[in-house]
Amino acid sequence: MLDILDRICTGPPLQADEIQAVCENLLDGGQSLESRAEILSRLHKRGETPEEIAAFVSVLLNYANPIPFSGEGCMDVCGTGGDRAGLFNVSTAVMLVAAACGVRIVKHGNRGITSKSGGADVLEALGVRIDLPPEQAGLALESAGCCFLFAPHHHPAFHVIAPVRKFLAERGETSIFNMLGPLLNPARPSFQLAGVFDRRLLPVYSQVFALLGRRRAWAVHGVEPVSLDEISPLGTTQVSAVEEGSAREFTIHPRELGIEAISPQDLAGGDAIFNATVITGVLAGKLRHGARTIVQMNAGAALVVAGIVGDMAEGWRVAGEAIDNGAARDVLERLRAVR
Repeated sequence: MLDILDRICTGPPLQADEIQAVCENLLDGGQSLESRAEILSRLHKRGETPEEIAAFVSVLLNYANPIPFSGEGCMDVCGTGGDRAGLFNVSTAVMLVAAACGVRIVKHGNRGITSKSGGADVLEALGVRIDLPPEQAGLALESAGCCFLFAPHHHPAFHVIAPVRKFLAERGETSIFNMLGPLLNPARPSFQLAGVFDRRLLPVYSQVFALLGRRRAWAVHGVEPVSLDEISPLGTTQVSAVEEGSAREFTIHPRELGIEAISPQDLAGGDAIFNATVITGVLAGKLRHGARTIVQMNAGAALVVAGIVGDMAEGWRVAGEAIDNGAARDVLERLRAVR
């Protein structure tokens, strides 16, 4: 580890065998907290390369519990969190709407860490069982068109890393693990829509997607008037996309979809109970502005990424129909029924 620490500061990027050694060290509870934290701290201060991030993902997925189904043809919709915008659980609602439109969603997530309510928290509040064994998760995917993989159940080794992350957080530091969440889906989905908290990470994420073999994936960041790890109905969203190995960058603006002005307050979230109420209101057609808009925009983008539609305008229309005709609400009911 001393050699690797020196290499992080002065040498070229770490190679796959070195990252394997780093991960083994991080997962060894017999090593000191300080020494394990120092590796992550130095790596983050130097800046992780896409190749290093992809190698971390590949190694750590080898420690994940196996699941009895493949993510081939499936999609994940999630964000890194950490934008501090205080929104409700947009990607959880997007999962339900996109599934209603024919996208097979395998969503990987956790309880709230940087917010009052994570995907797991709001799904519980919606009456969905989050701790399904792998076989039942596969049943949910078949019956509802989507399922939720609760990260602690699929990555049991990570409880050894949690104290290291806490130690760094107490020092006001972040690490590569603040970026890994959306990438560690054990289903290894073909498609992905991921919001990131820092616009500088957009090209990094798209390169990682390509290295991980995603067929099509978008990394998105709402840049104005507030930063969002979602496609924003408030202003411009920057997108870094990988499509069949080719990368491109573009922007999305709500005026392109004829969306009327929205204020950040229209998107505000709270605890899991509050956010569940927002989501059910959207699915019931009771919320027509704000919350409905951001869900419909992001679900429309998910349809584009999955290849269901050809552009955002068509995605916006199809996602809206799935809300209005009750199909998205039916997905939630089918998901609730799996026990």
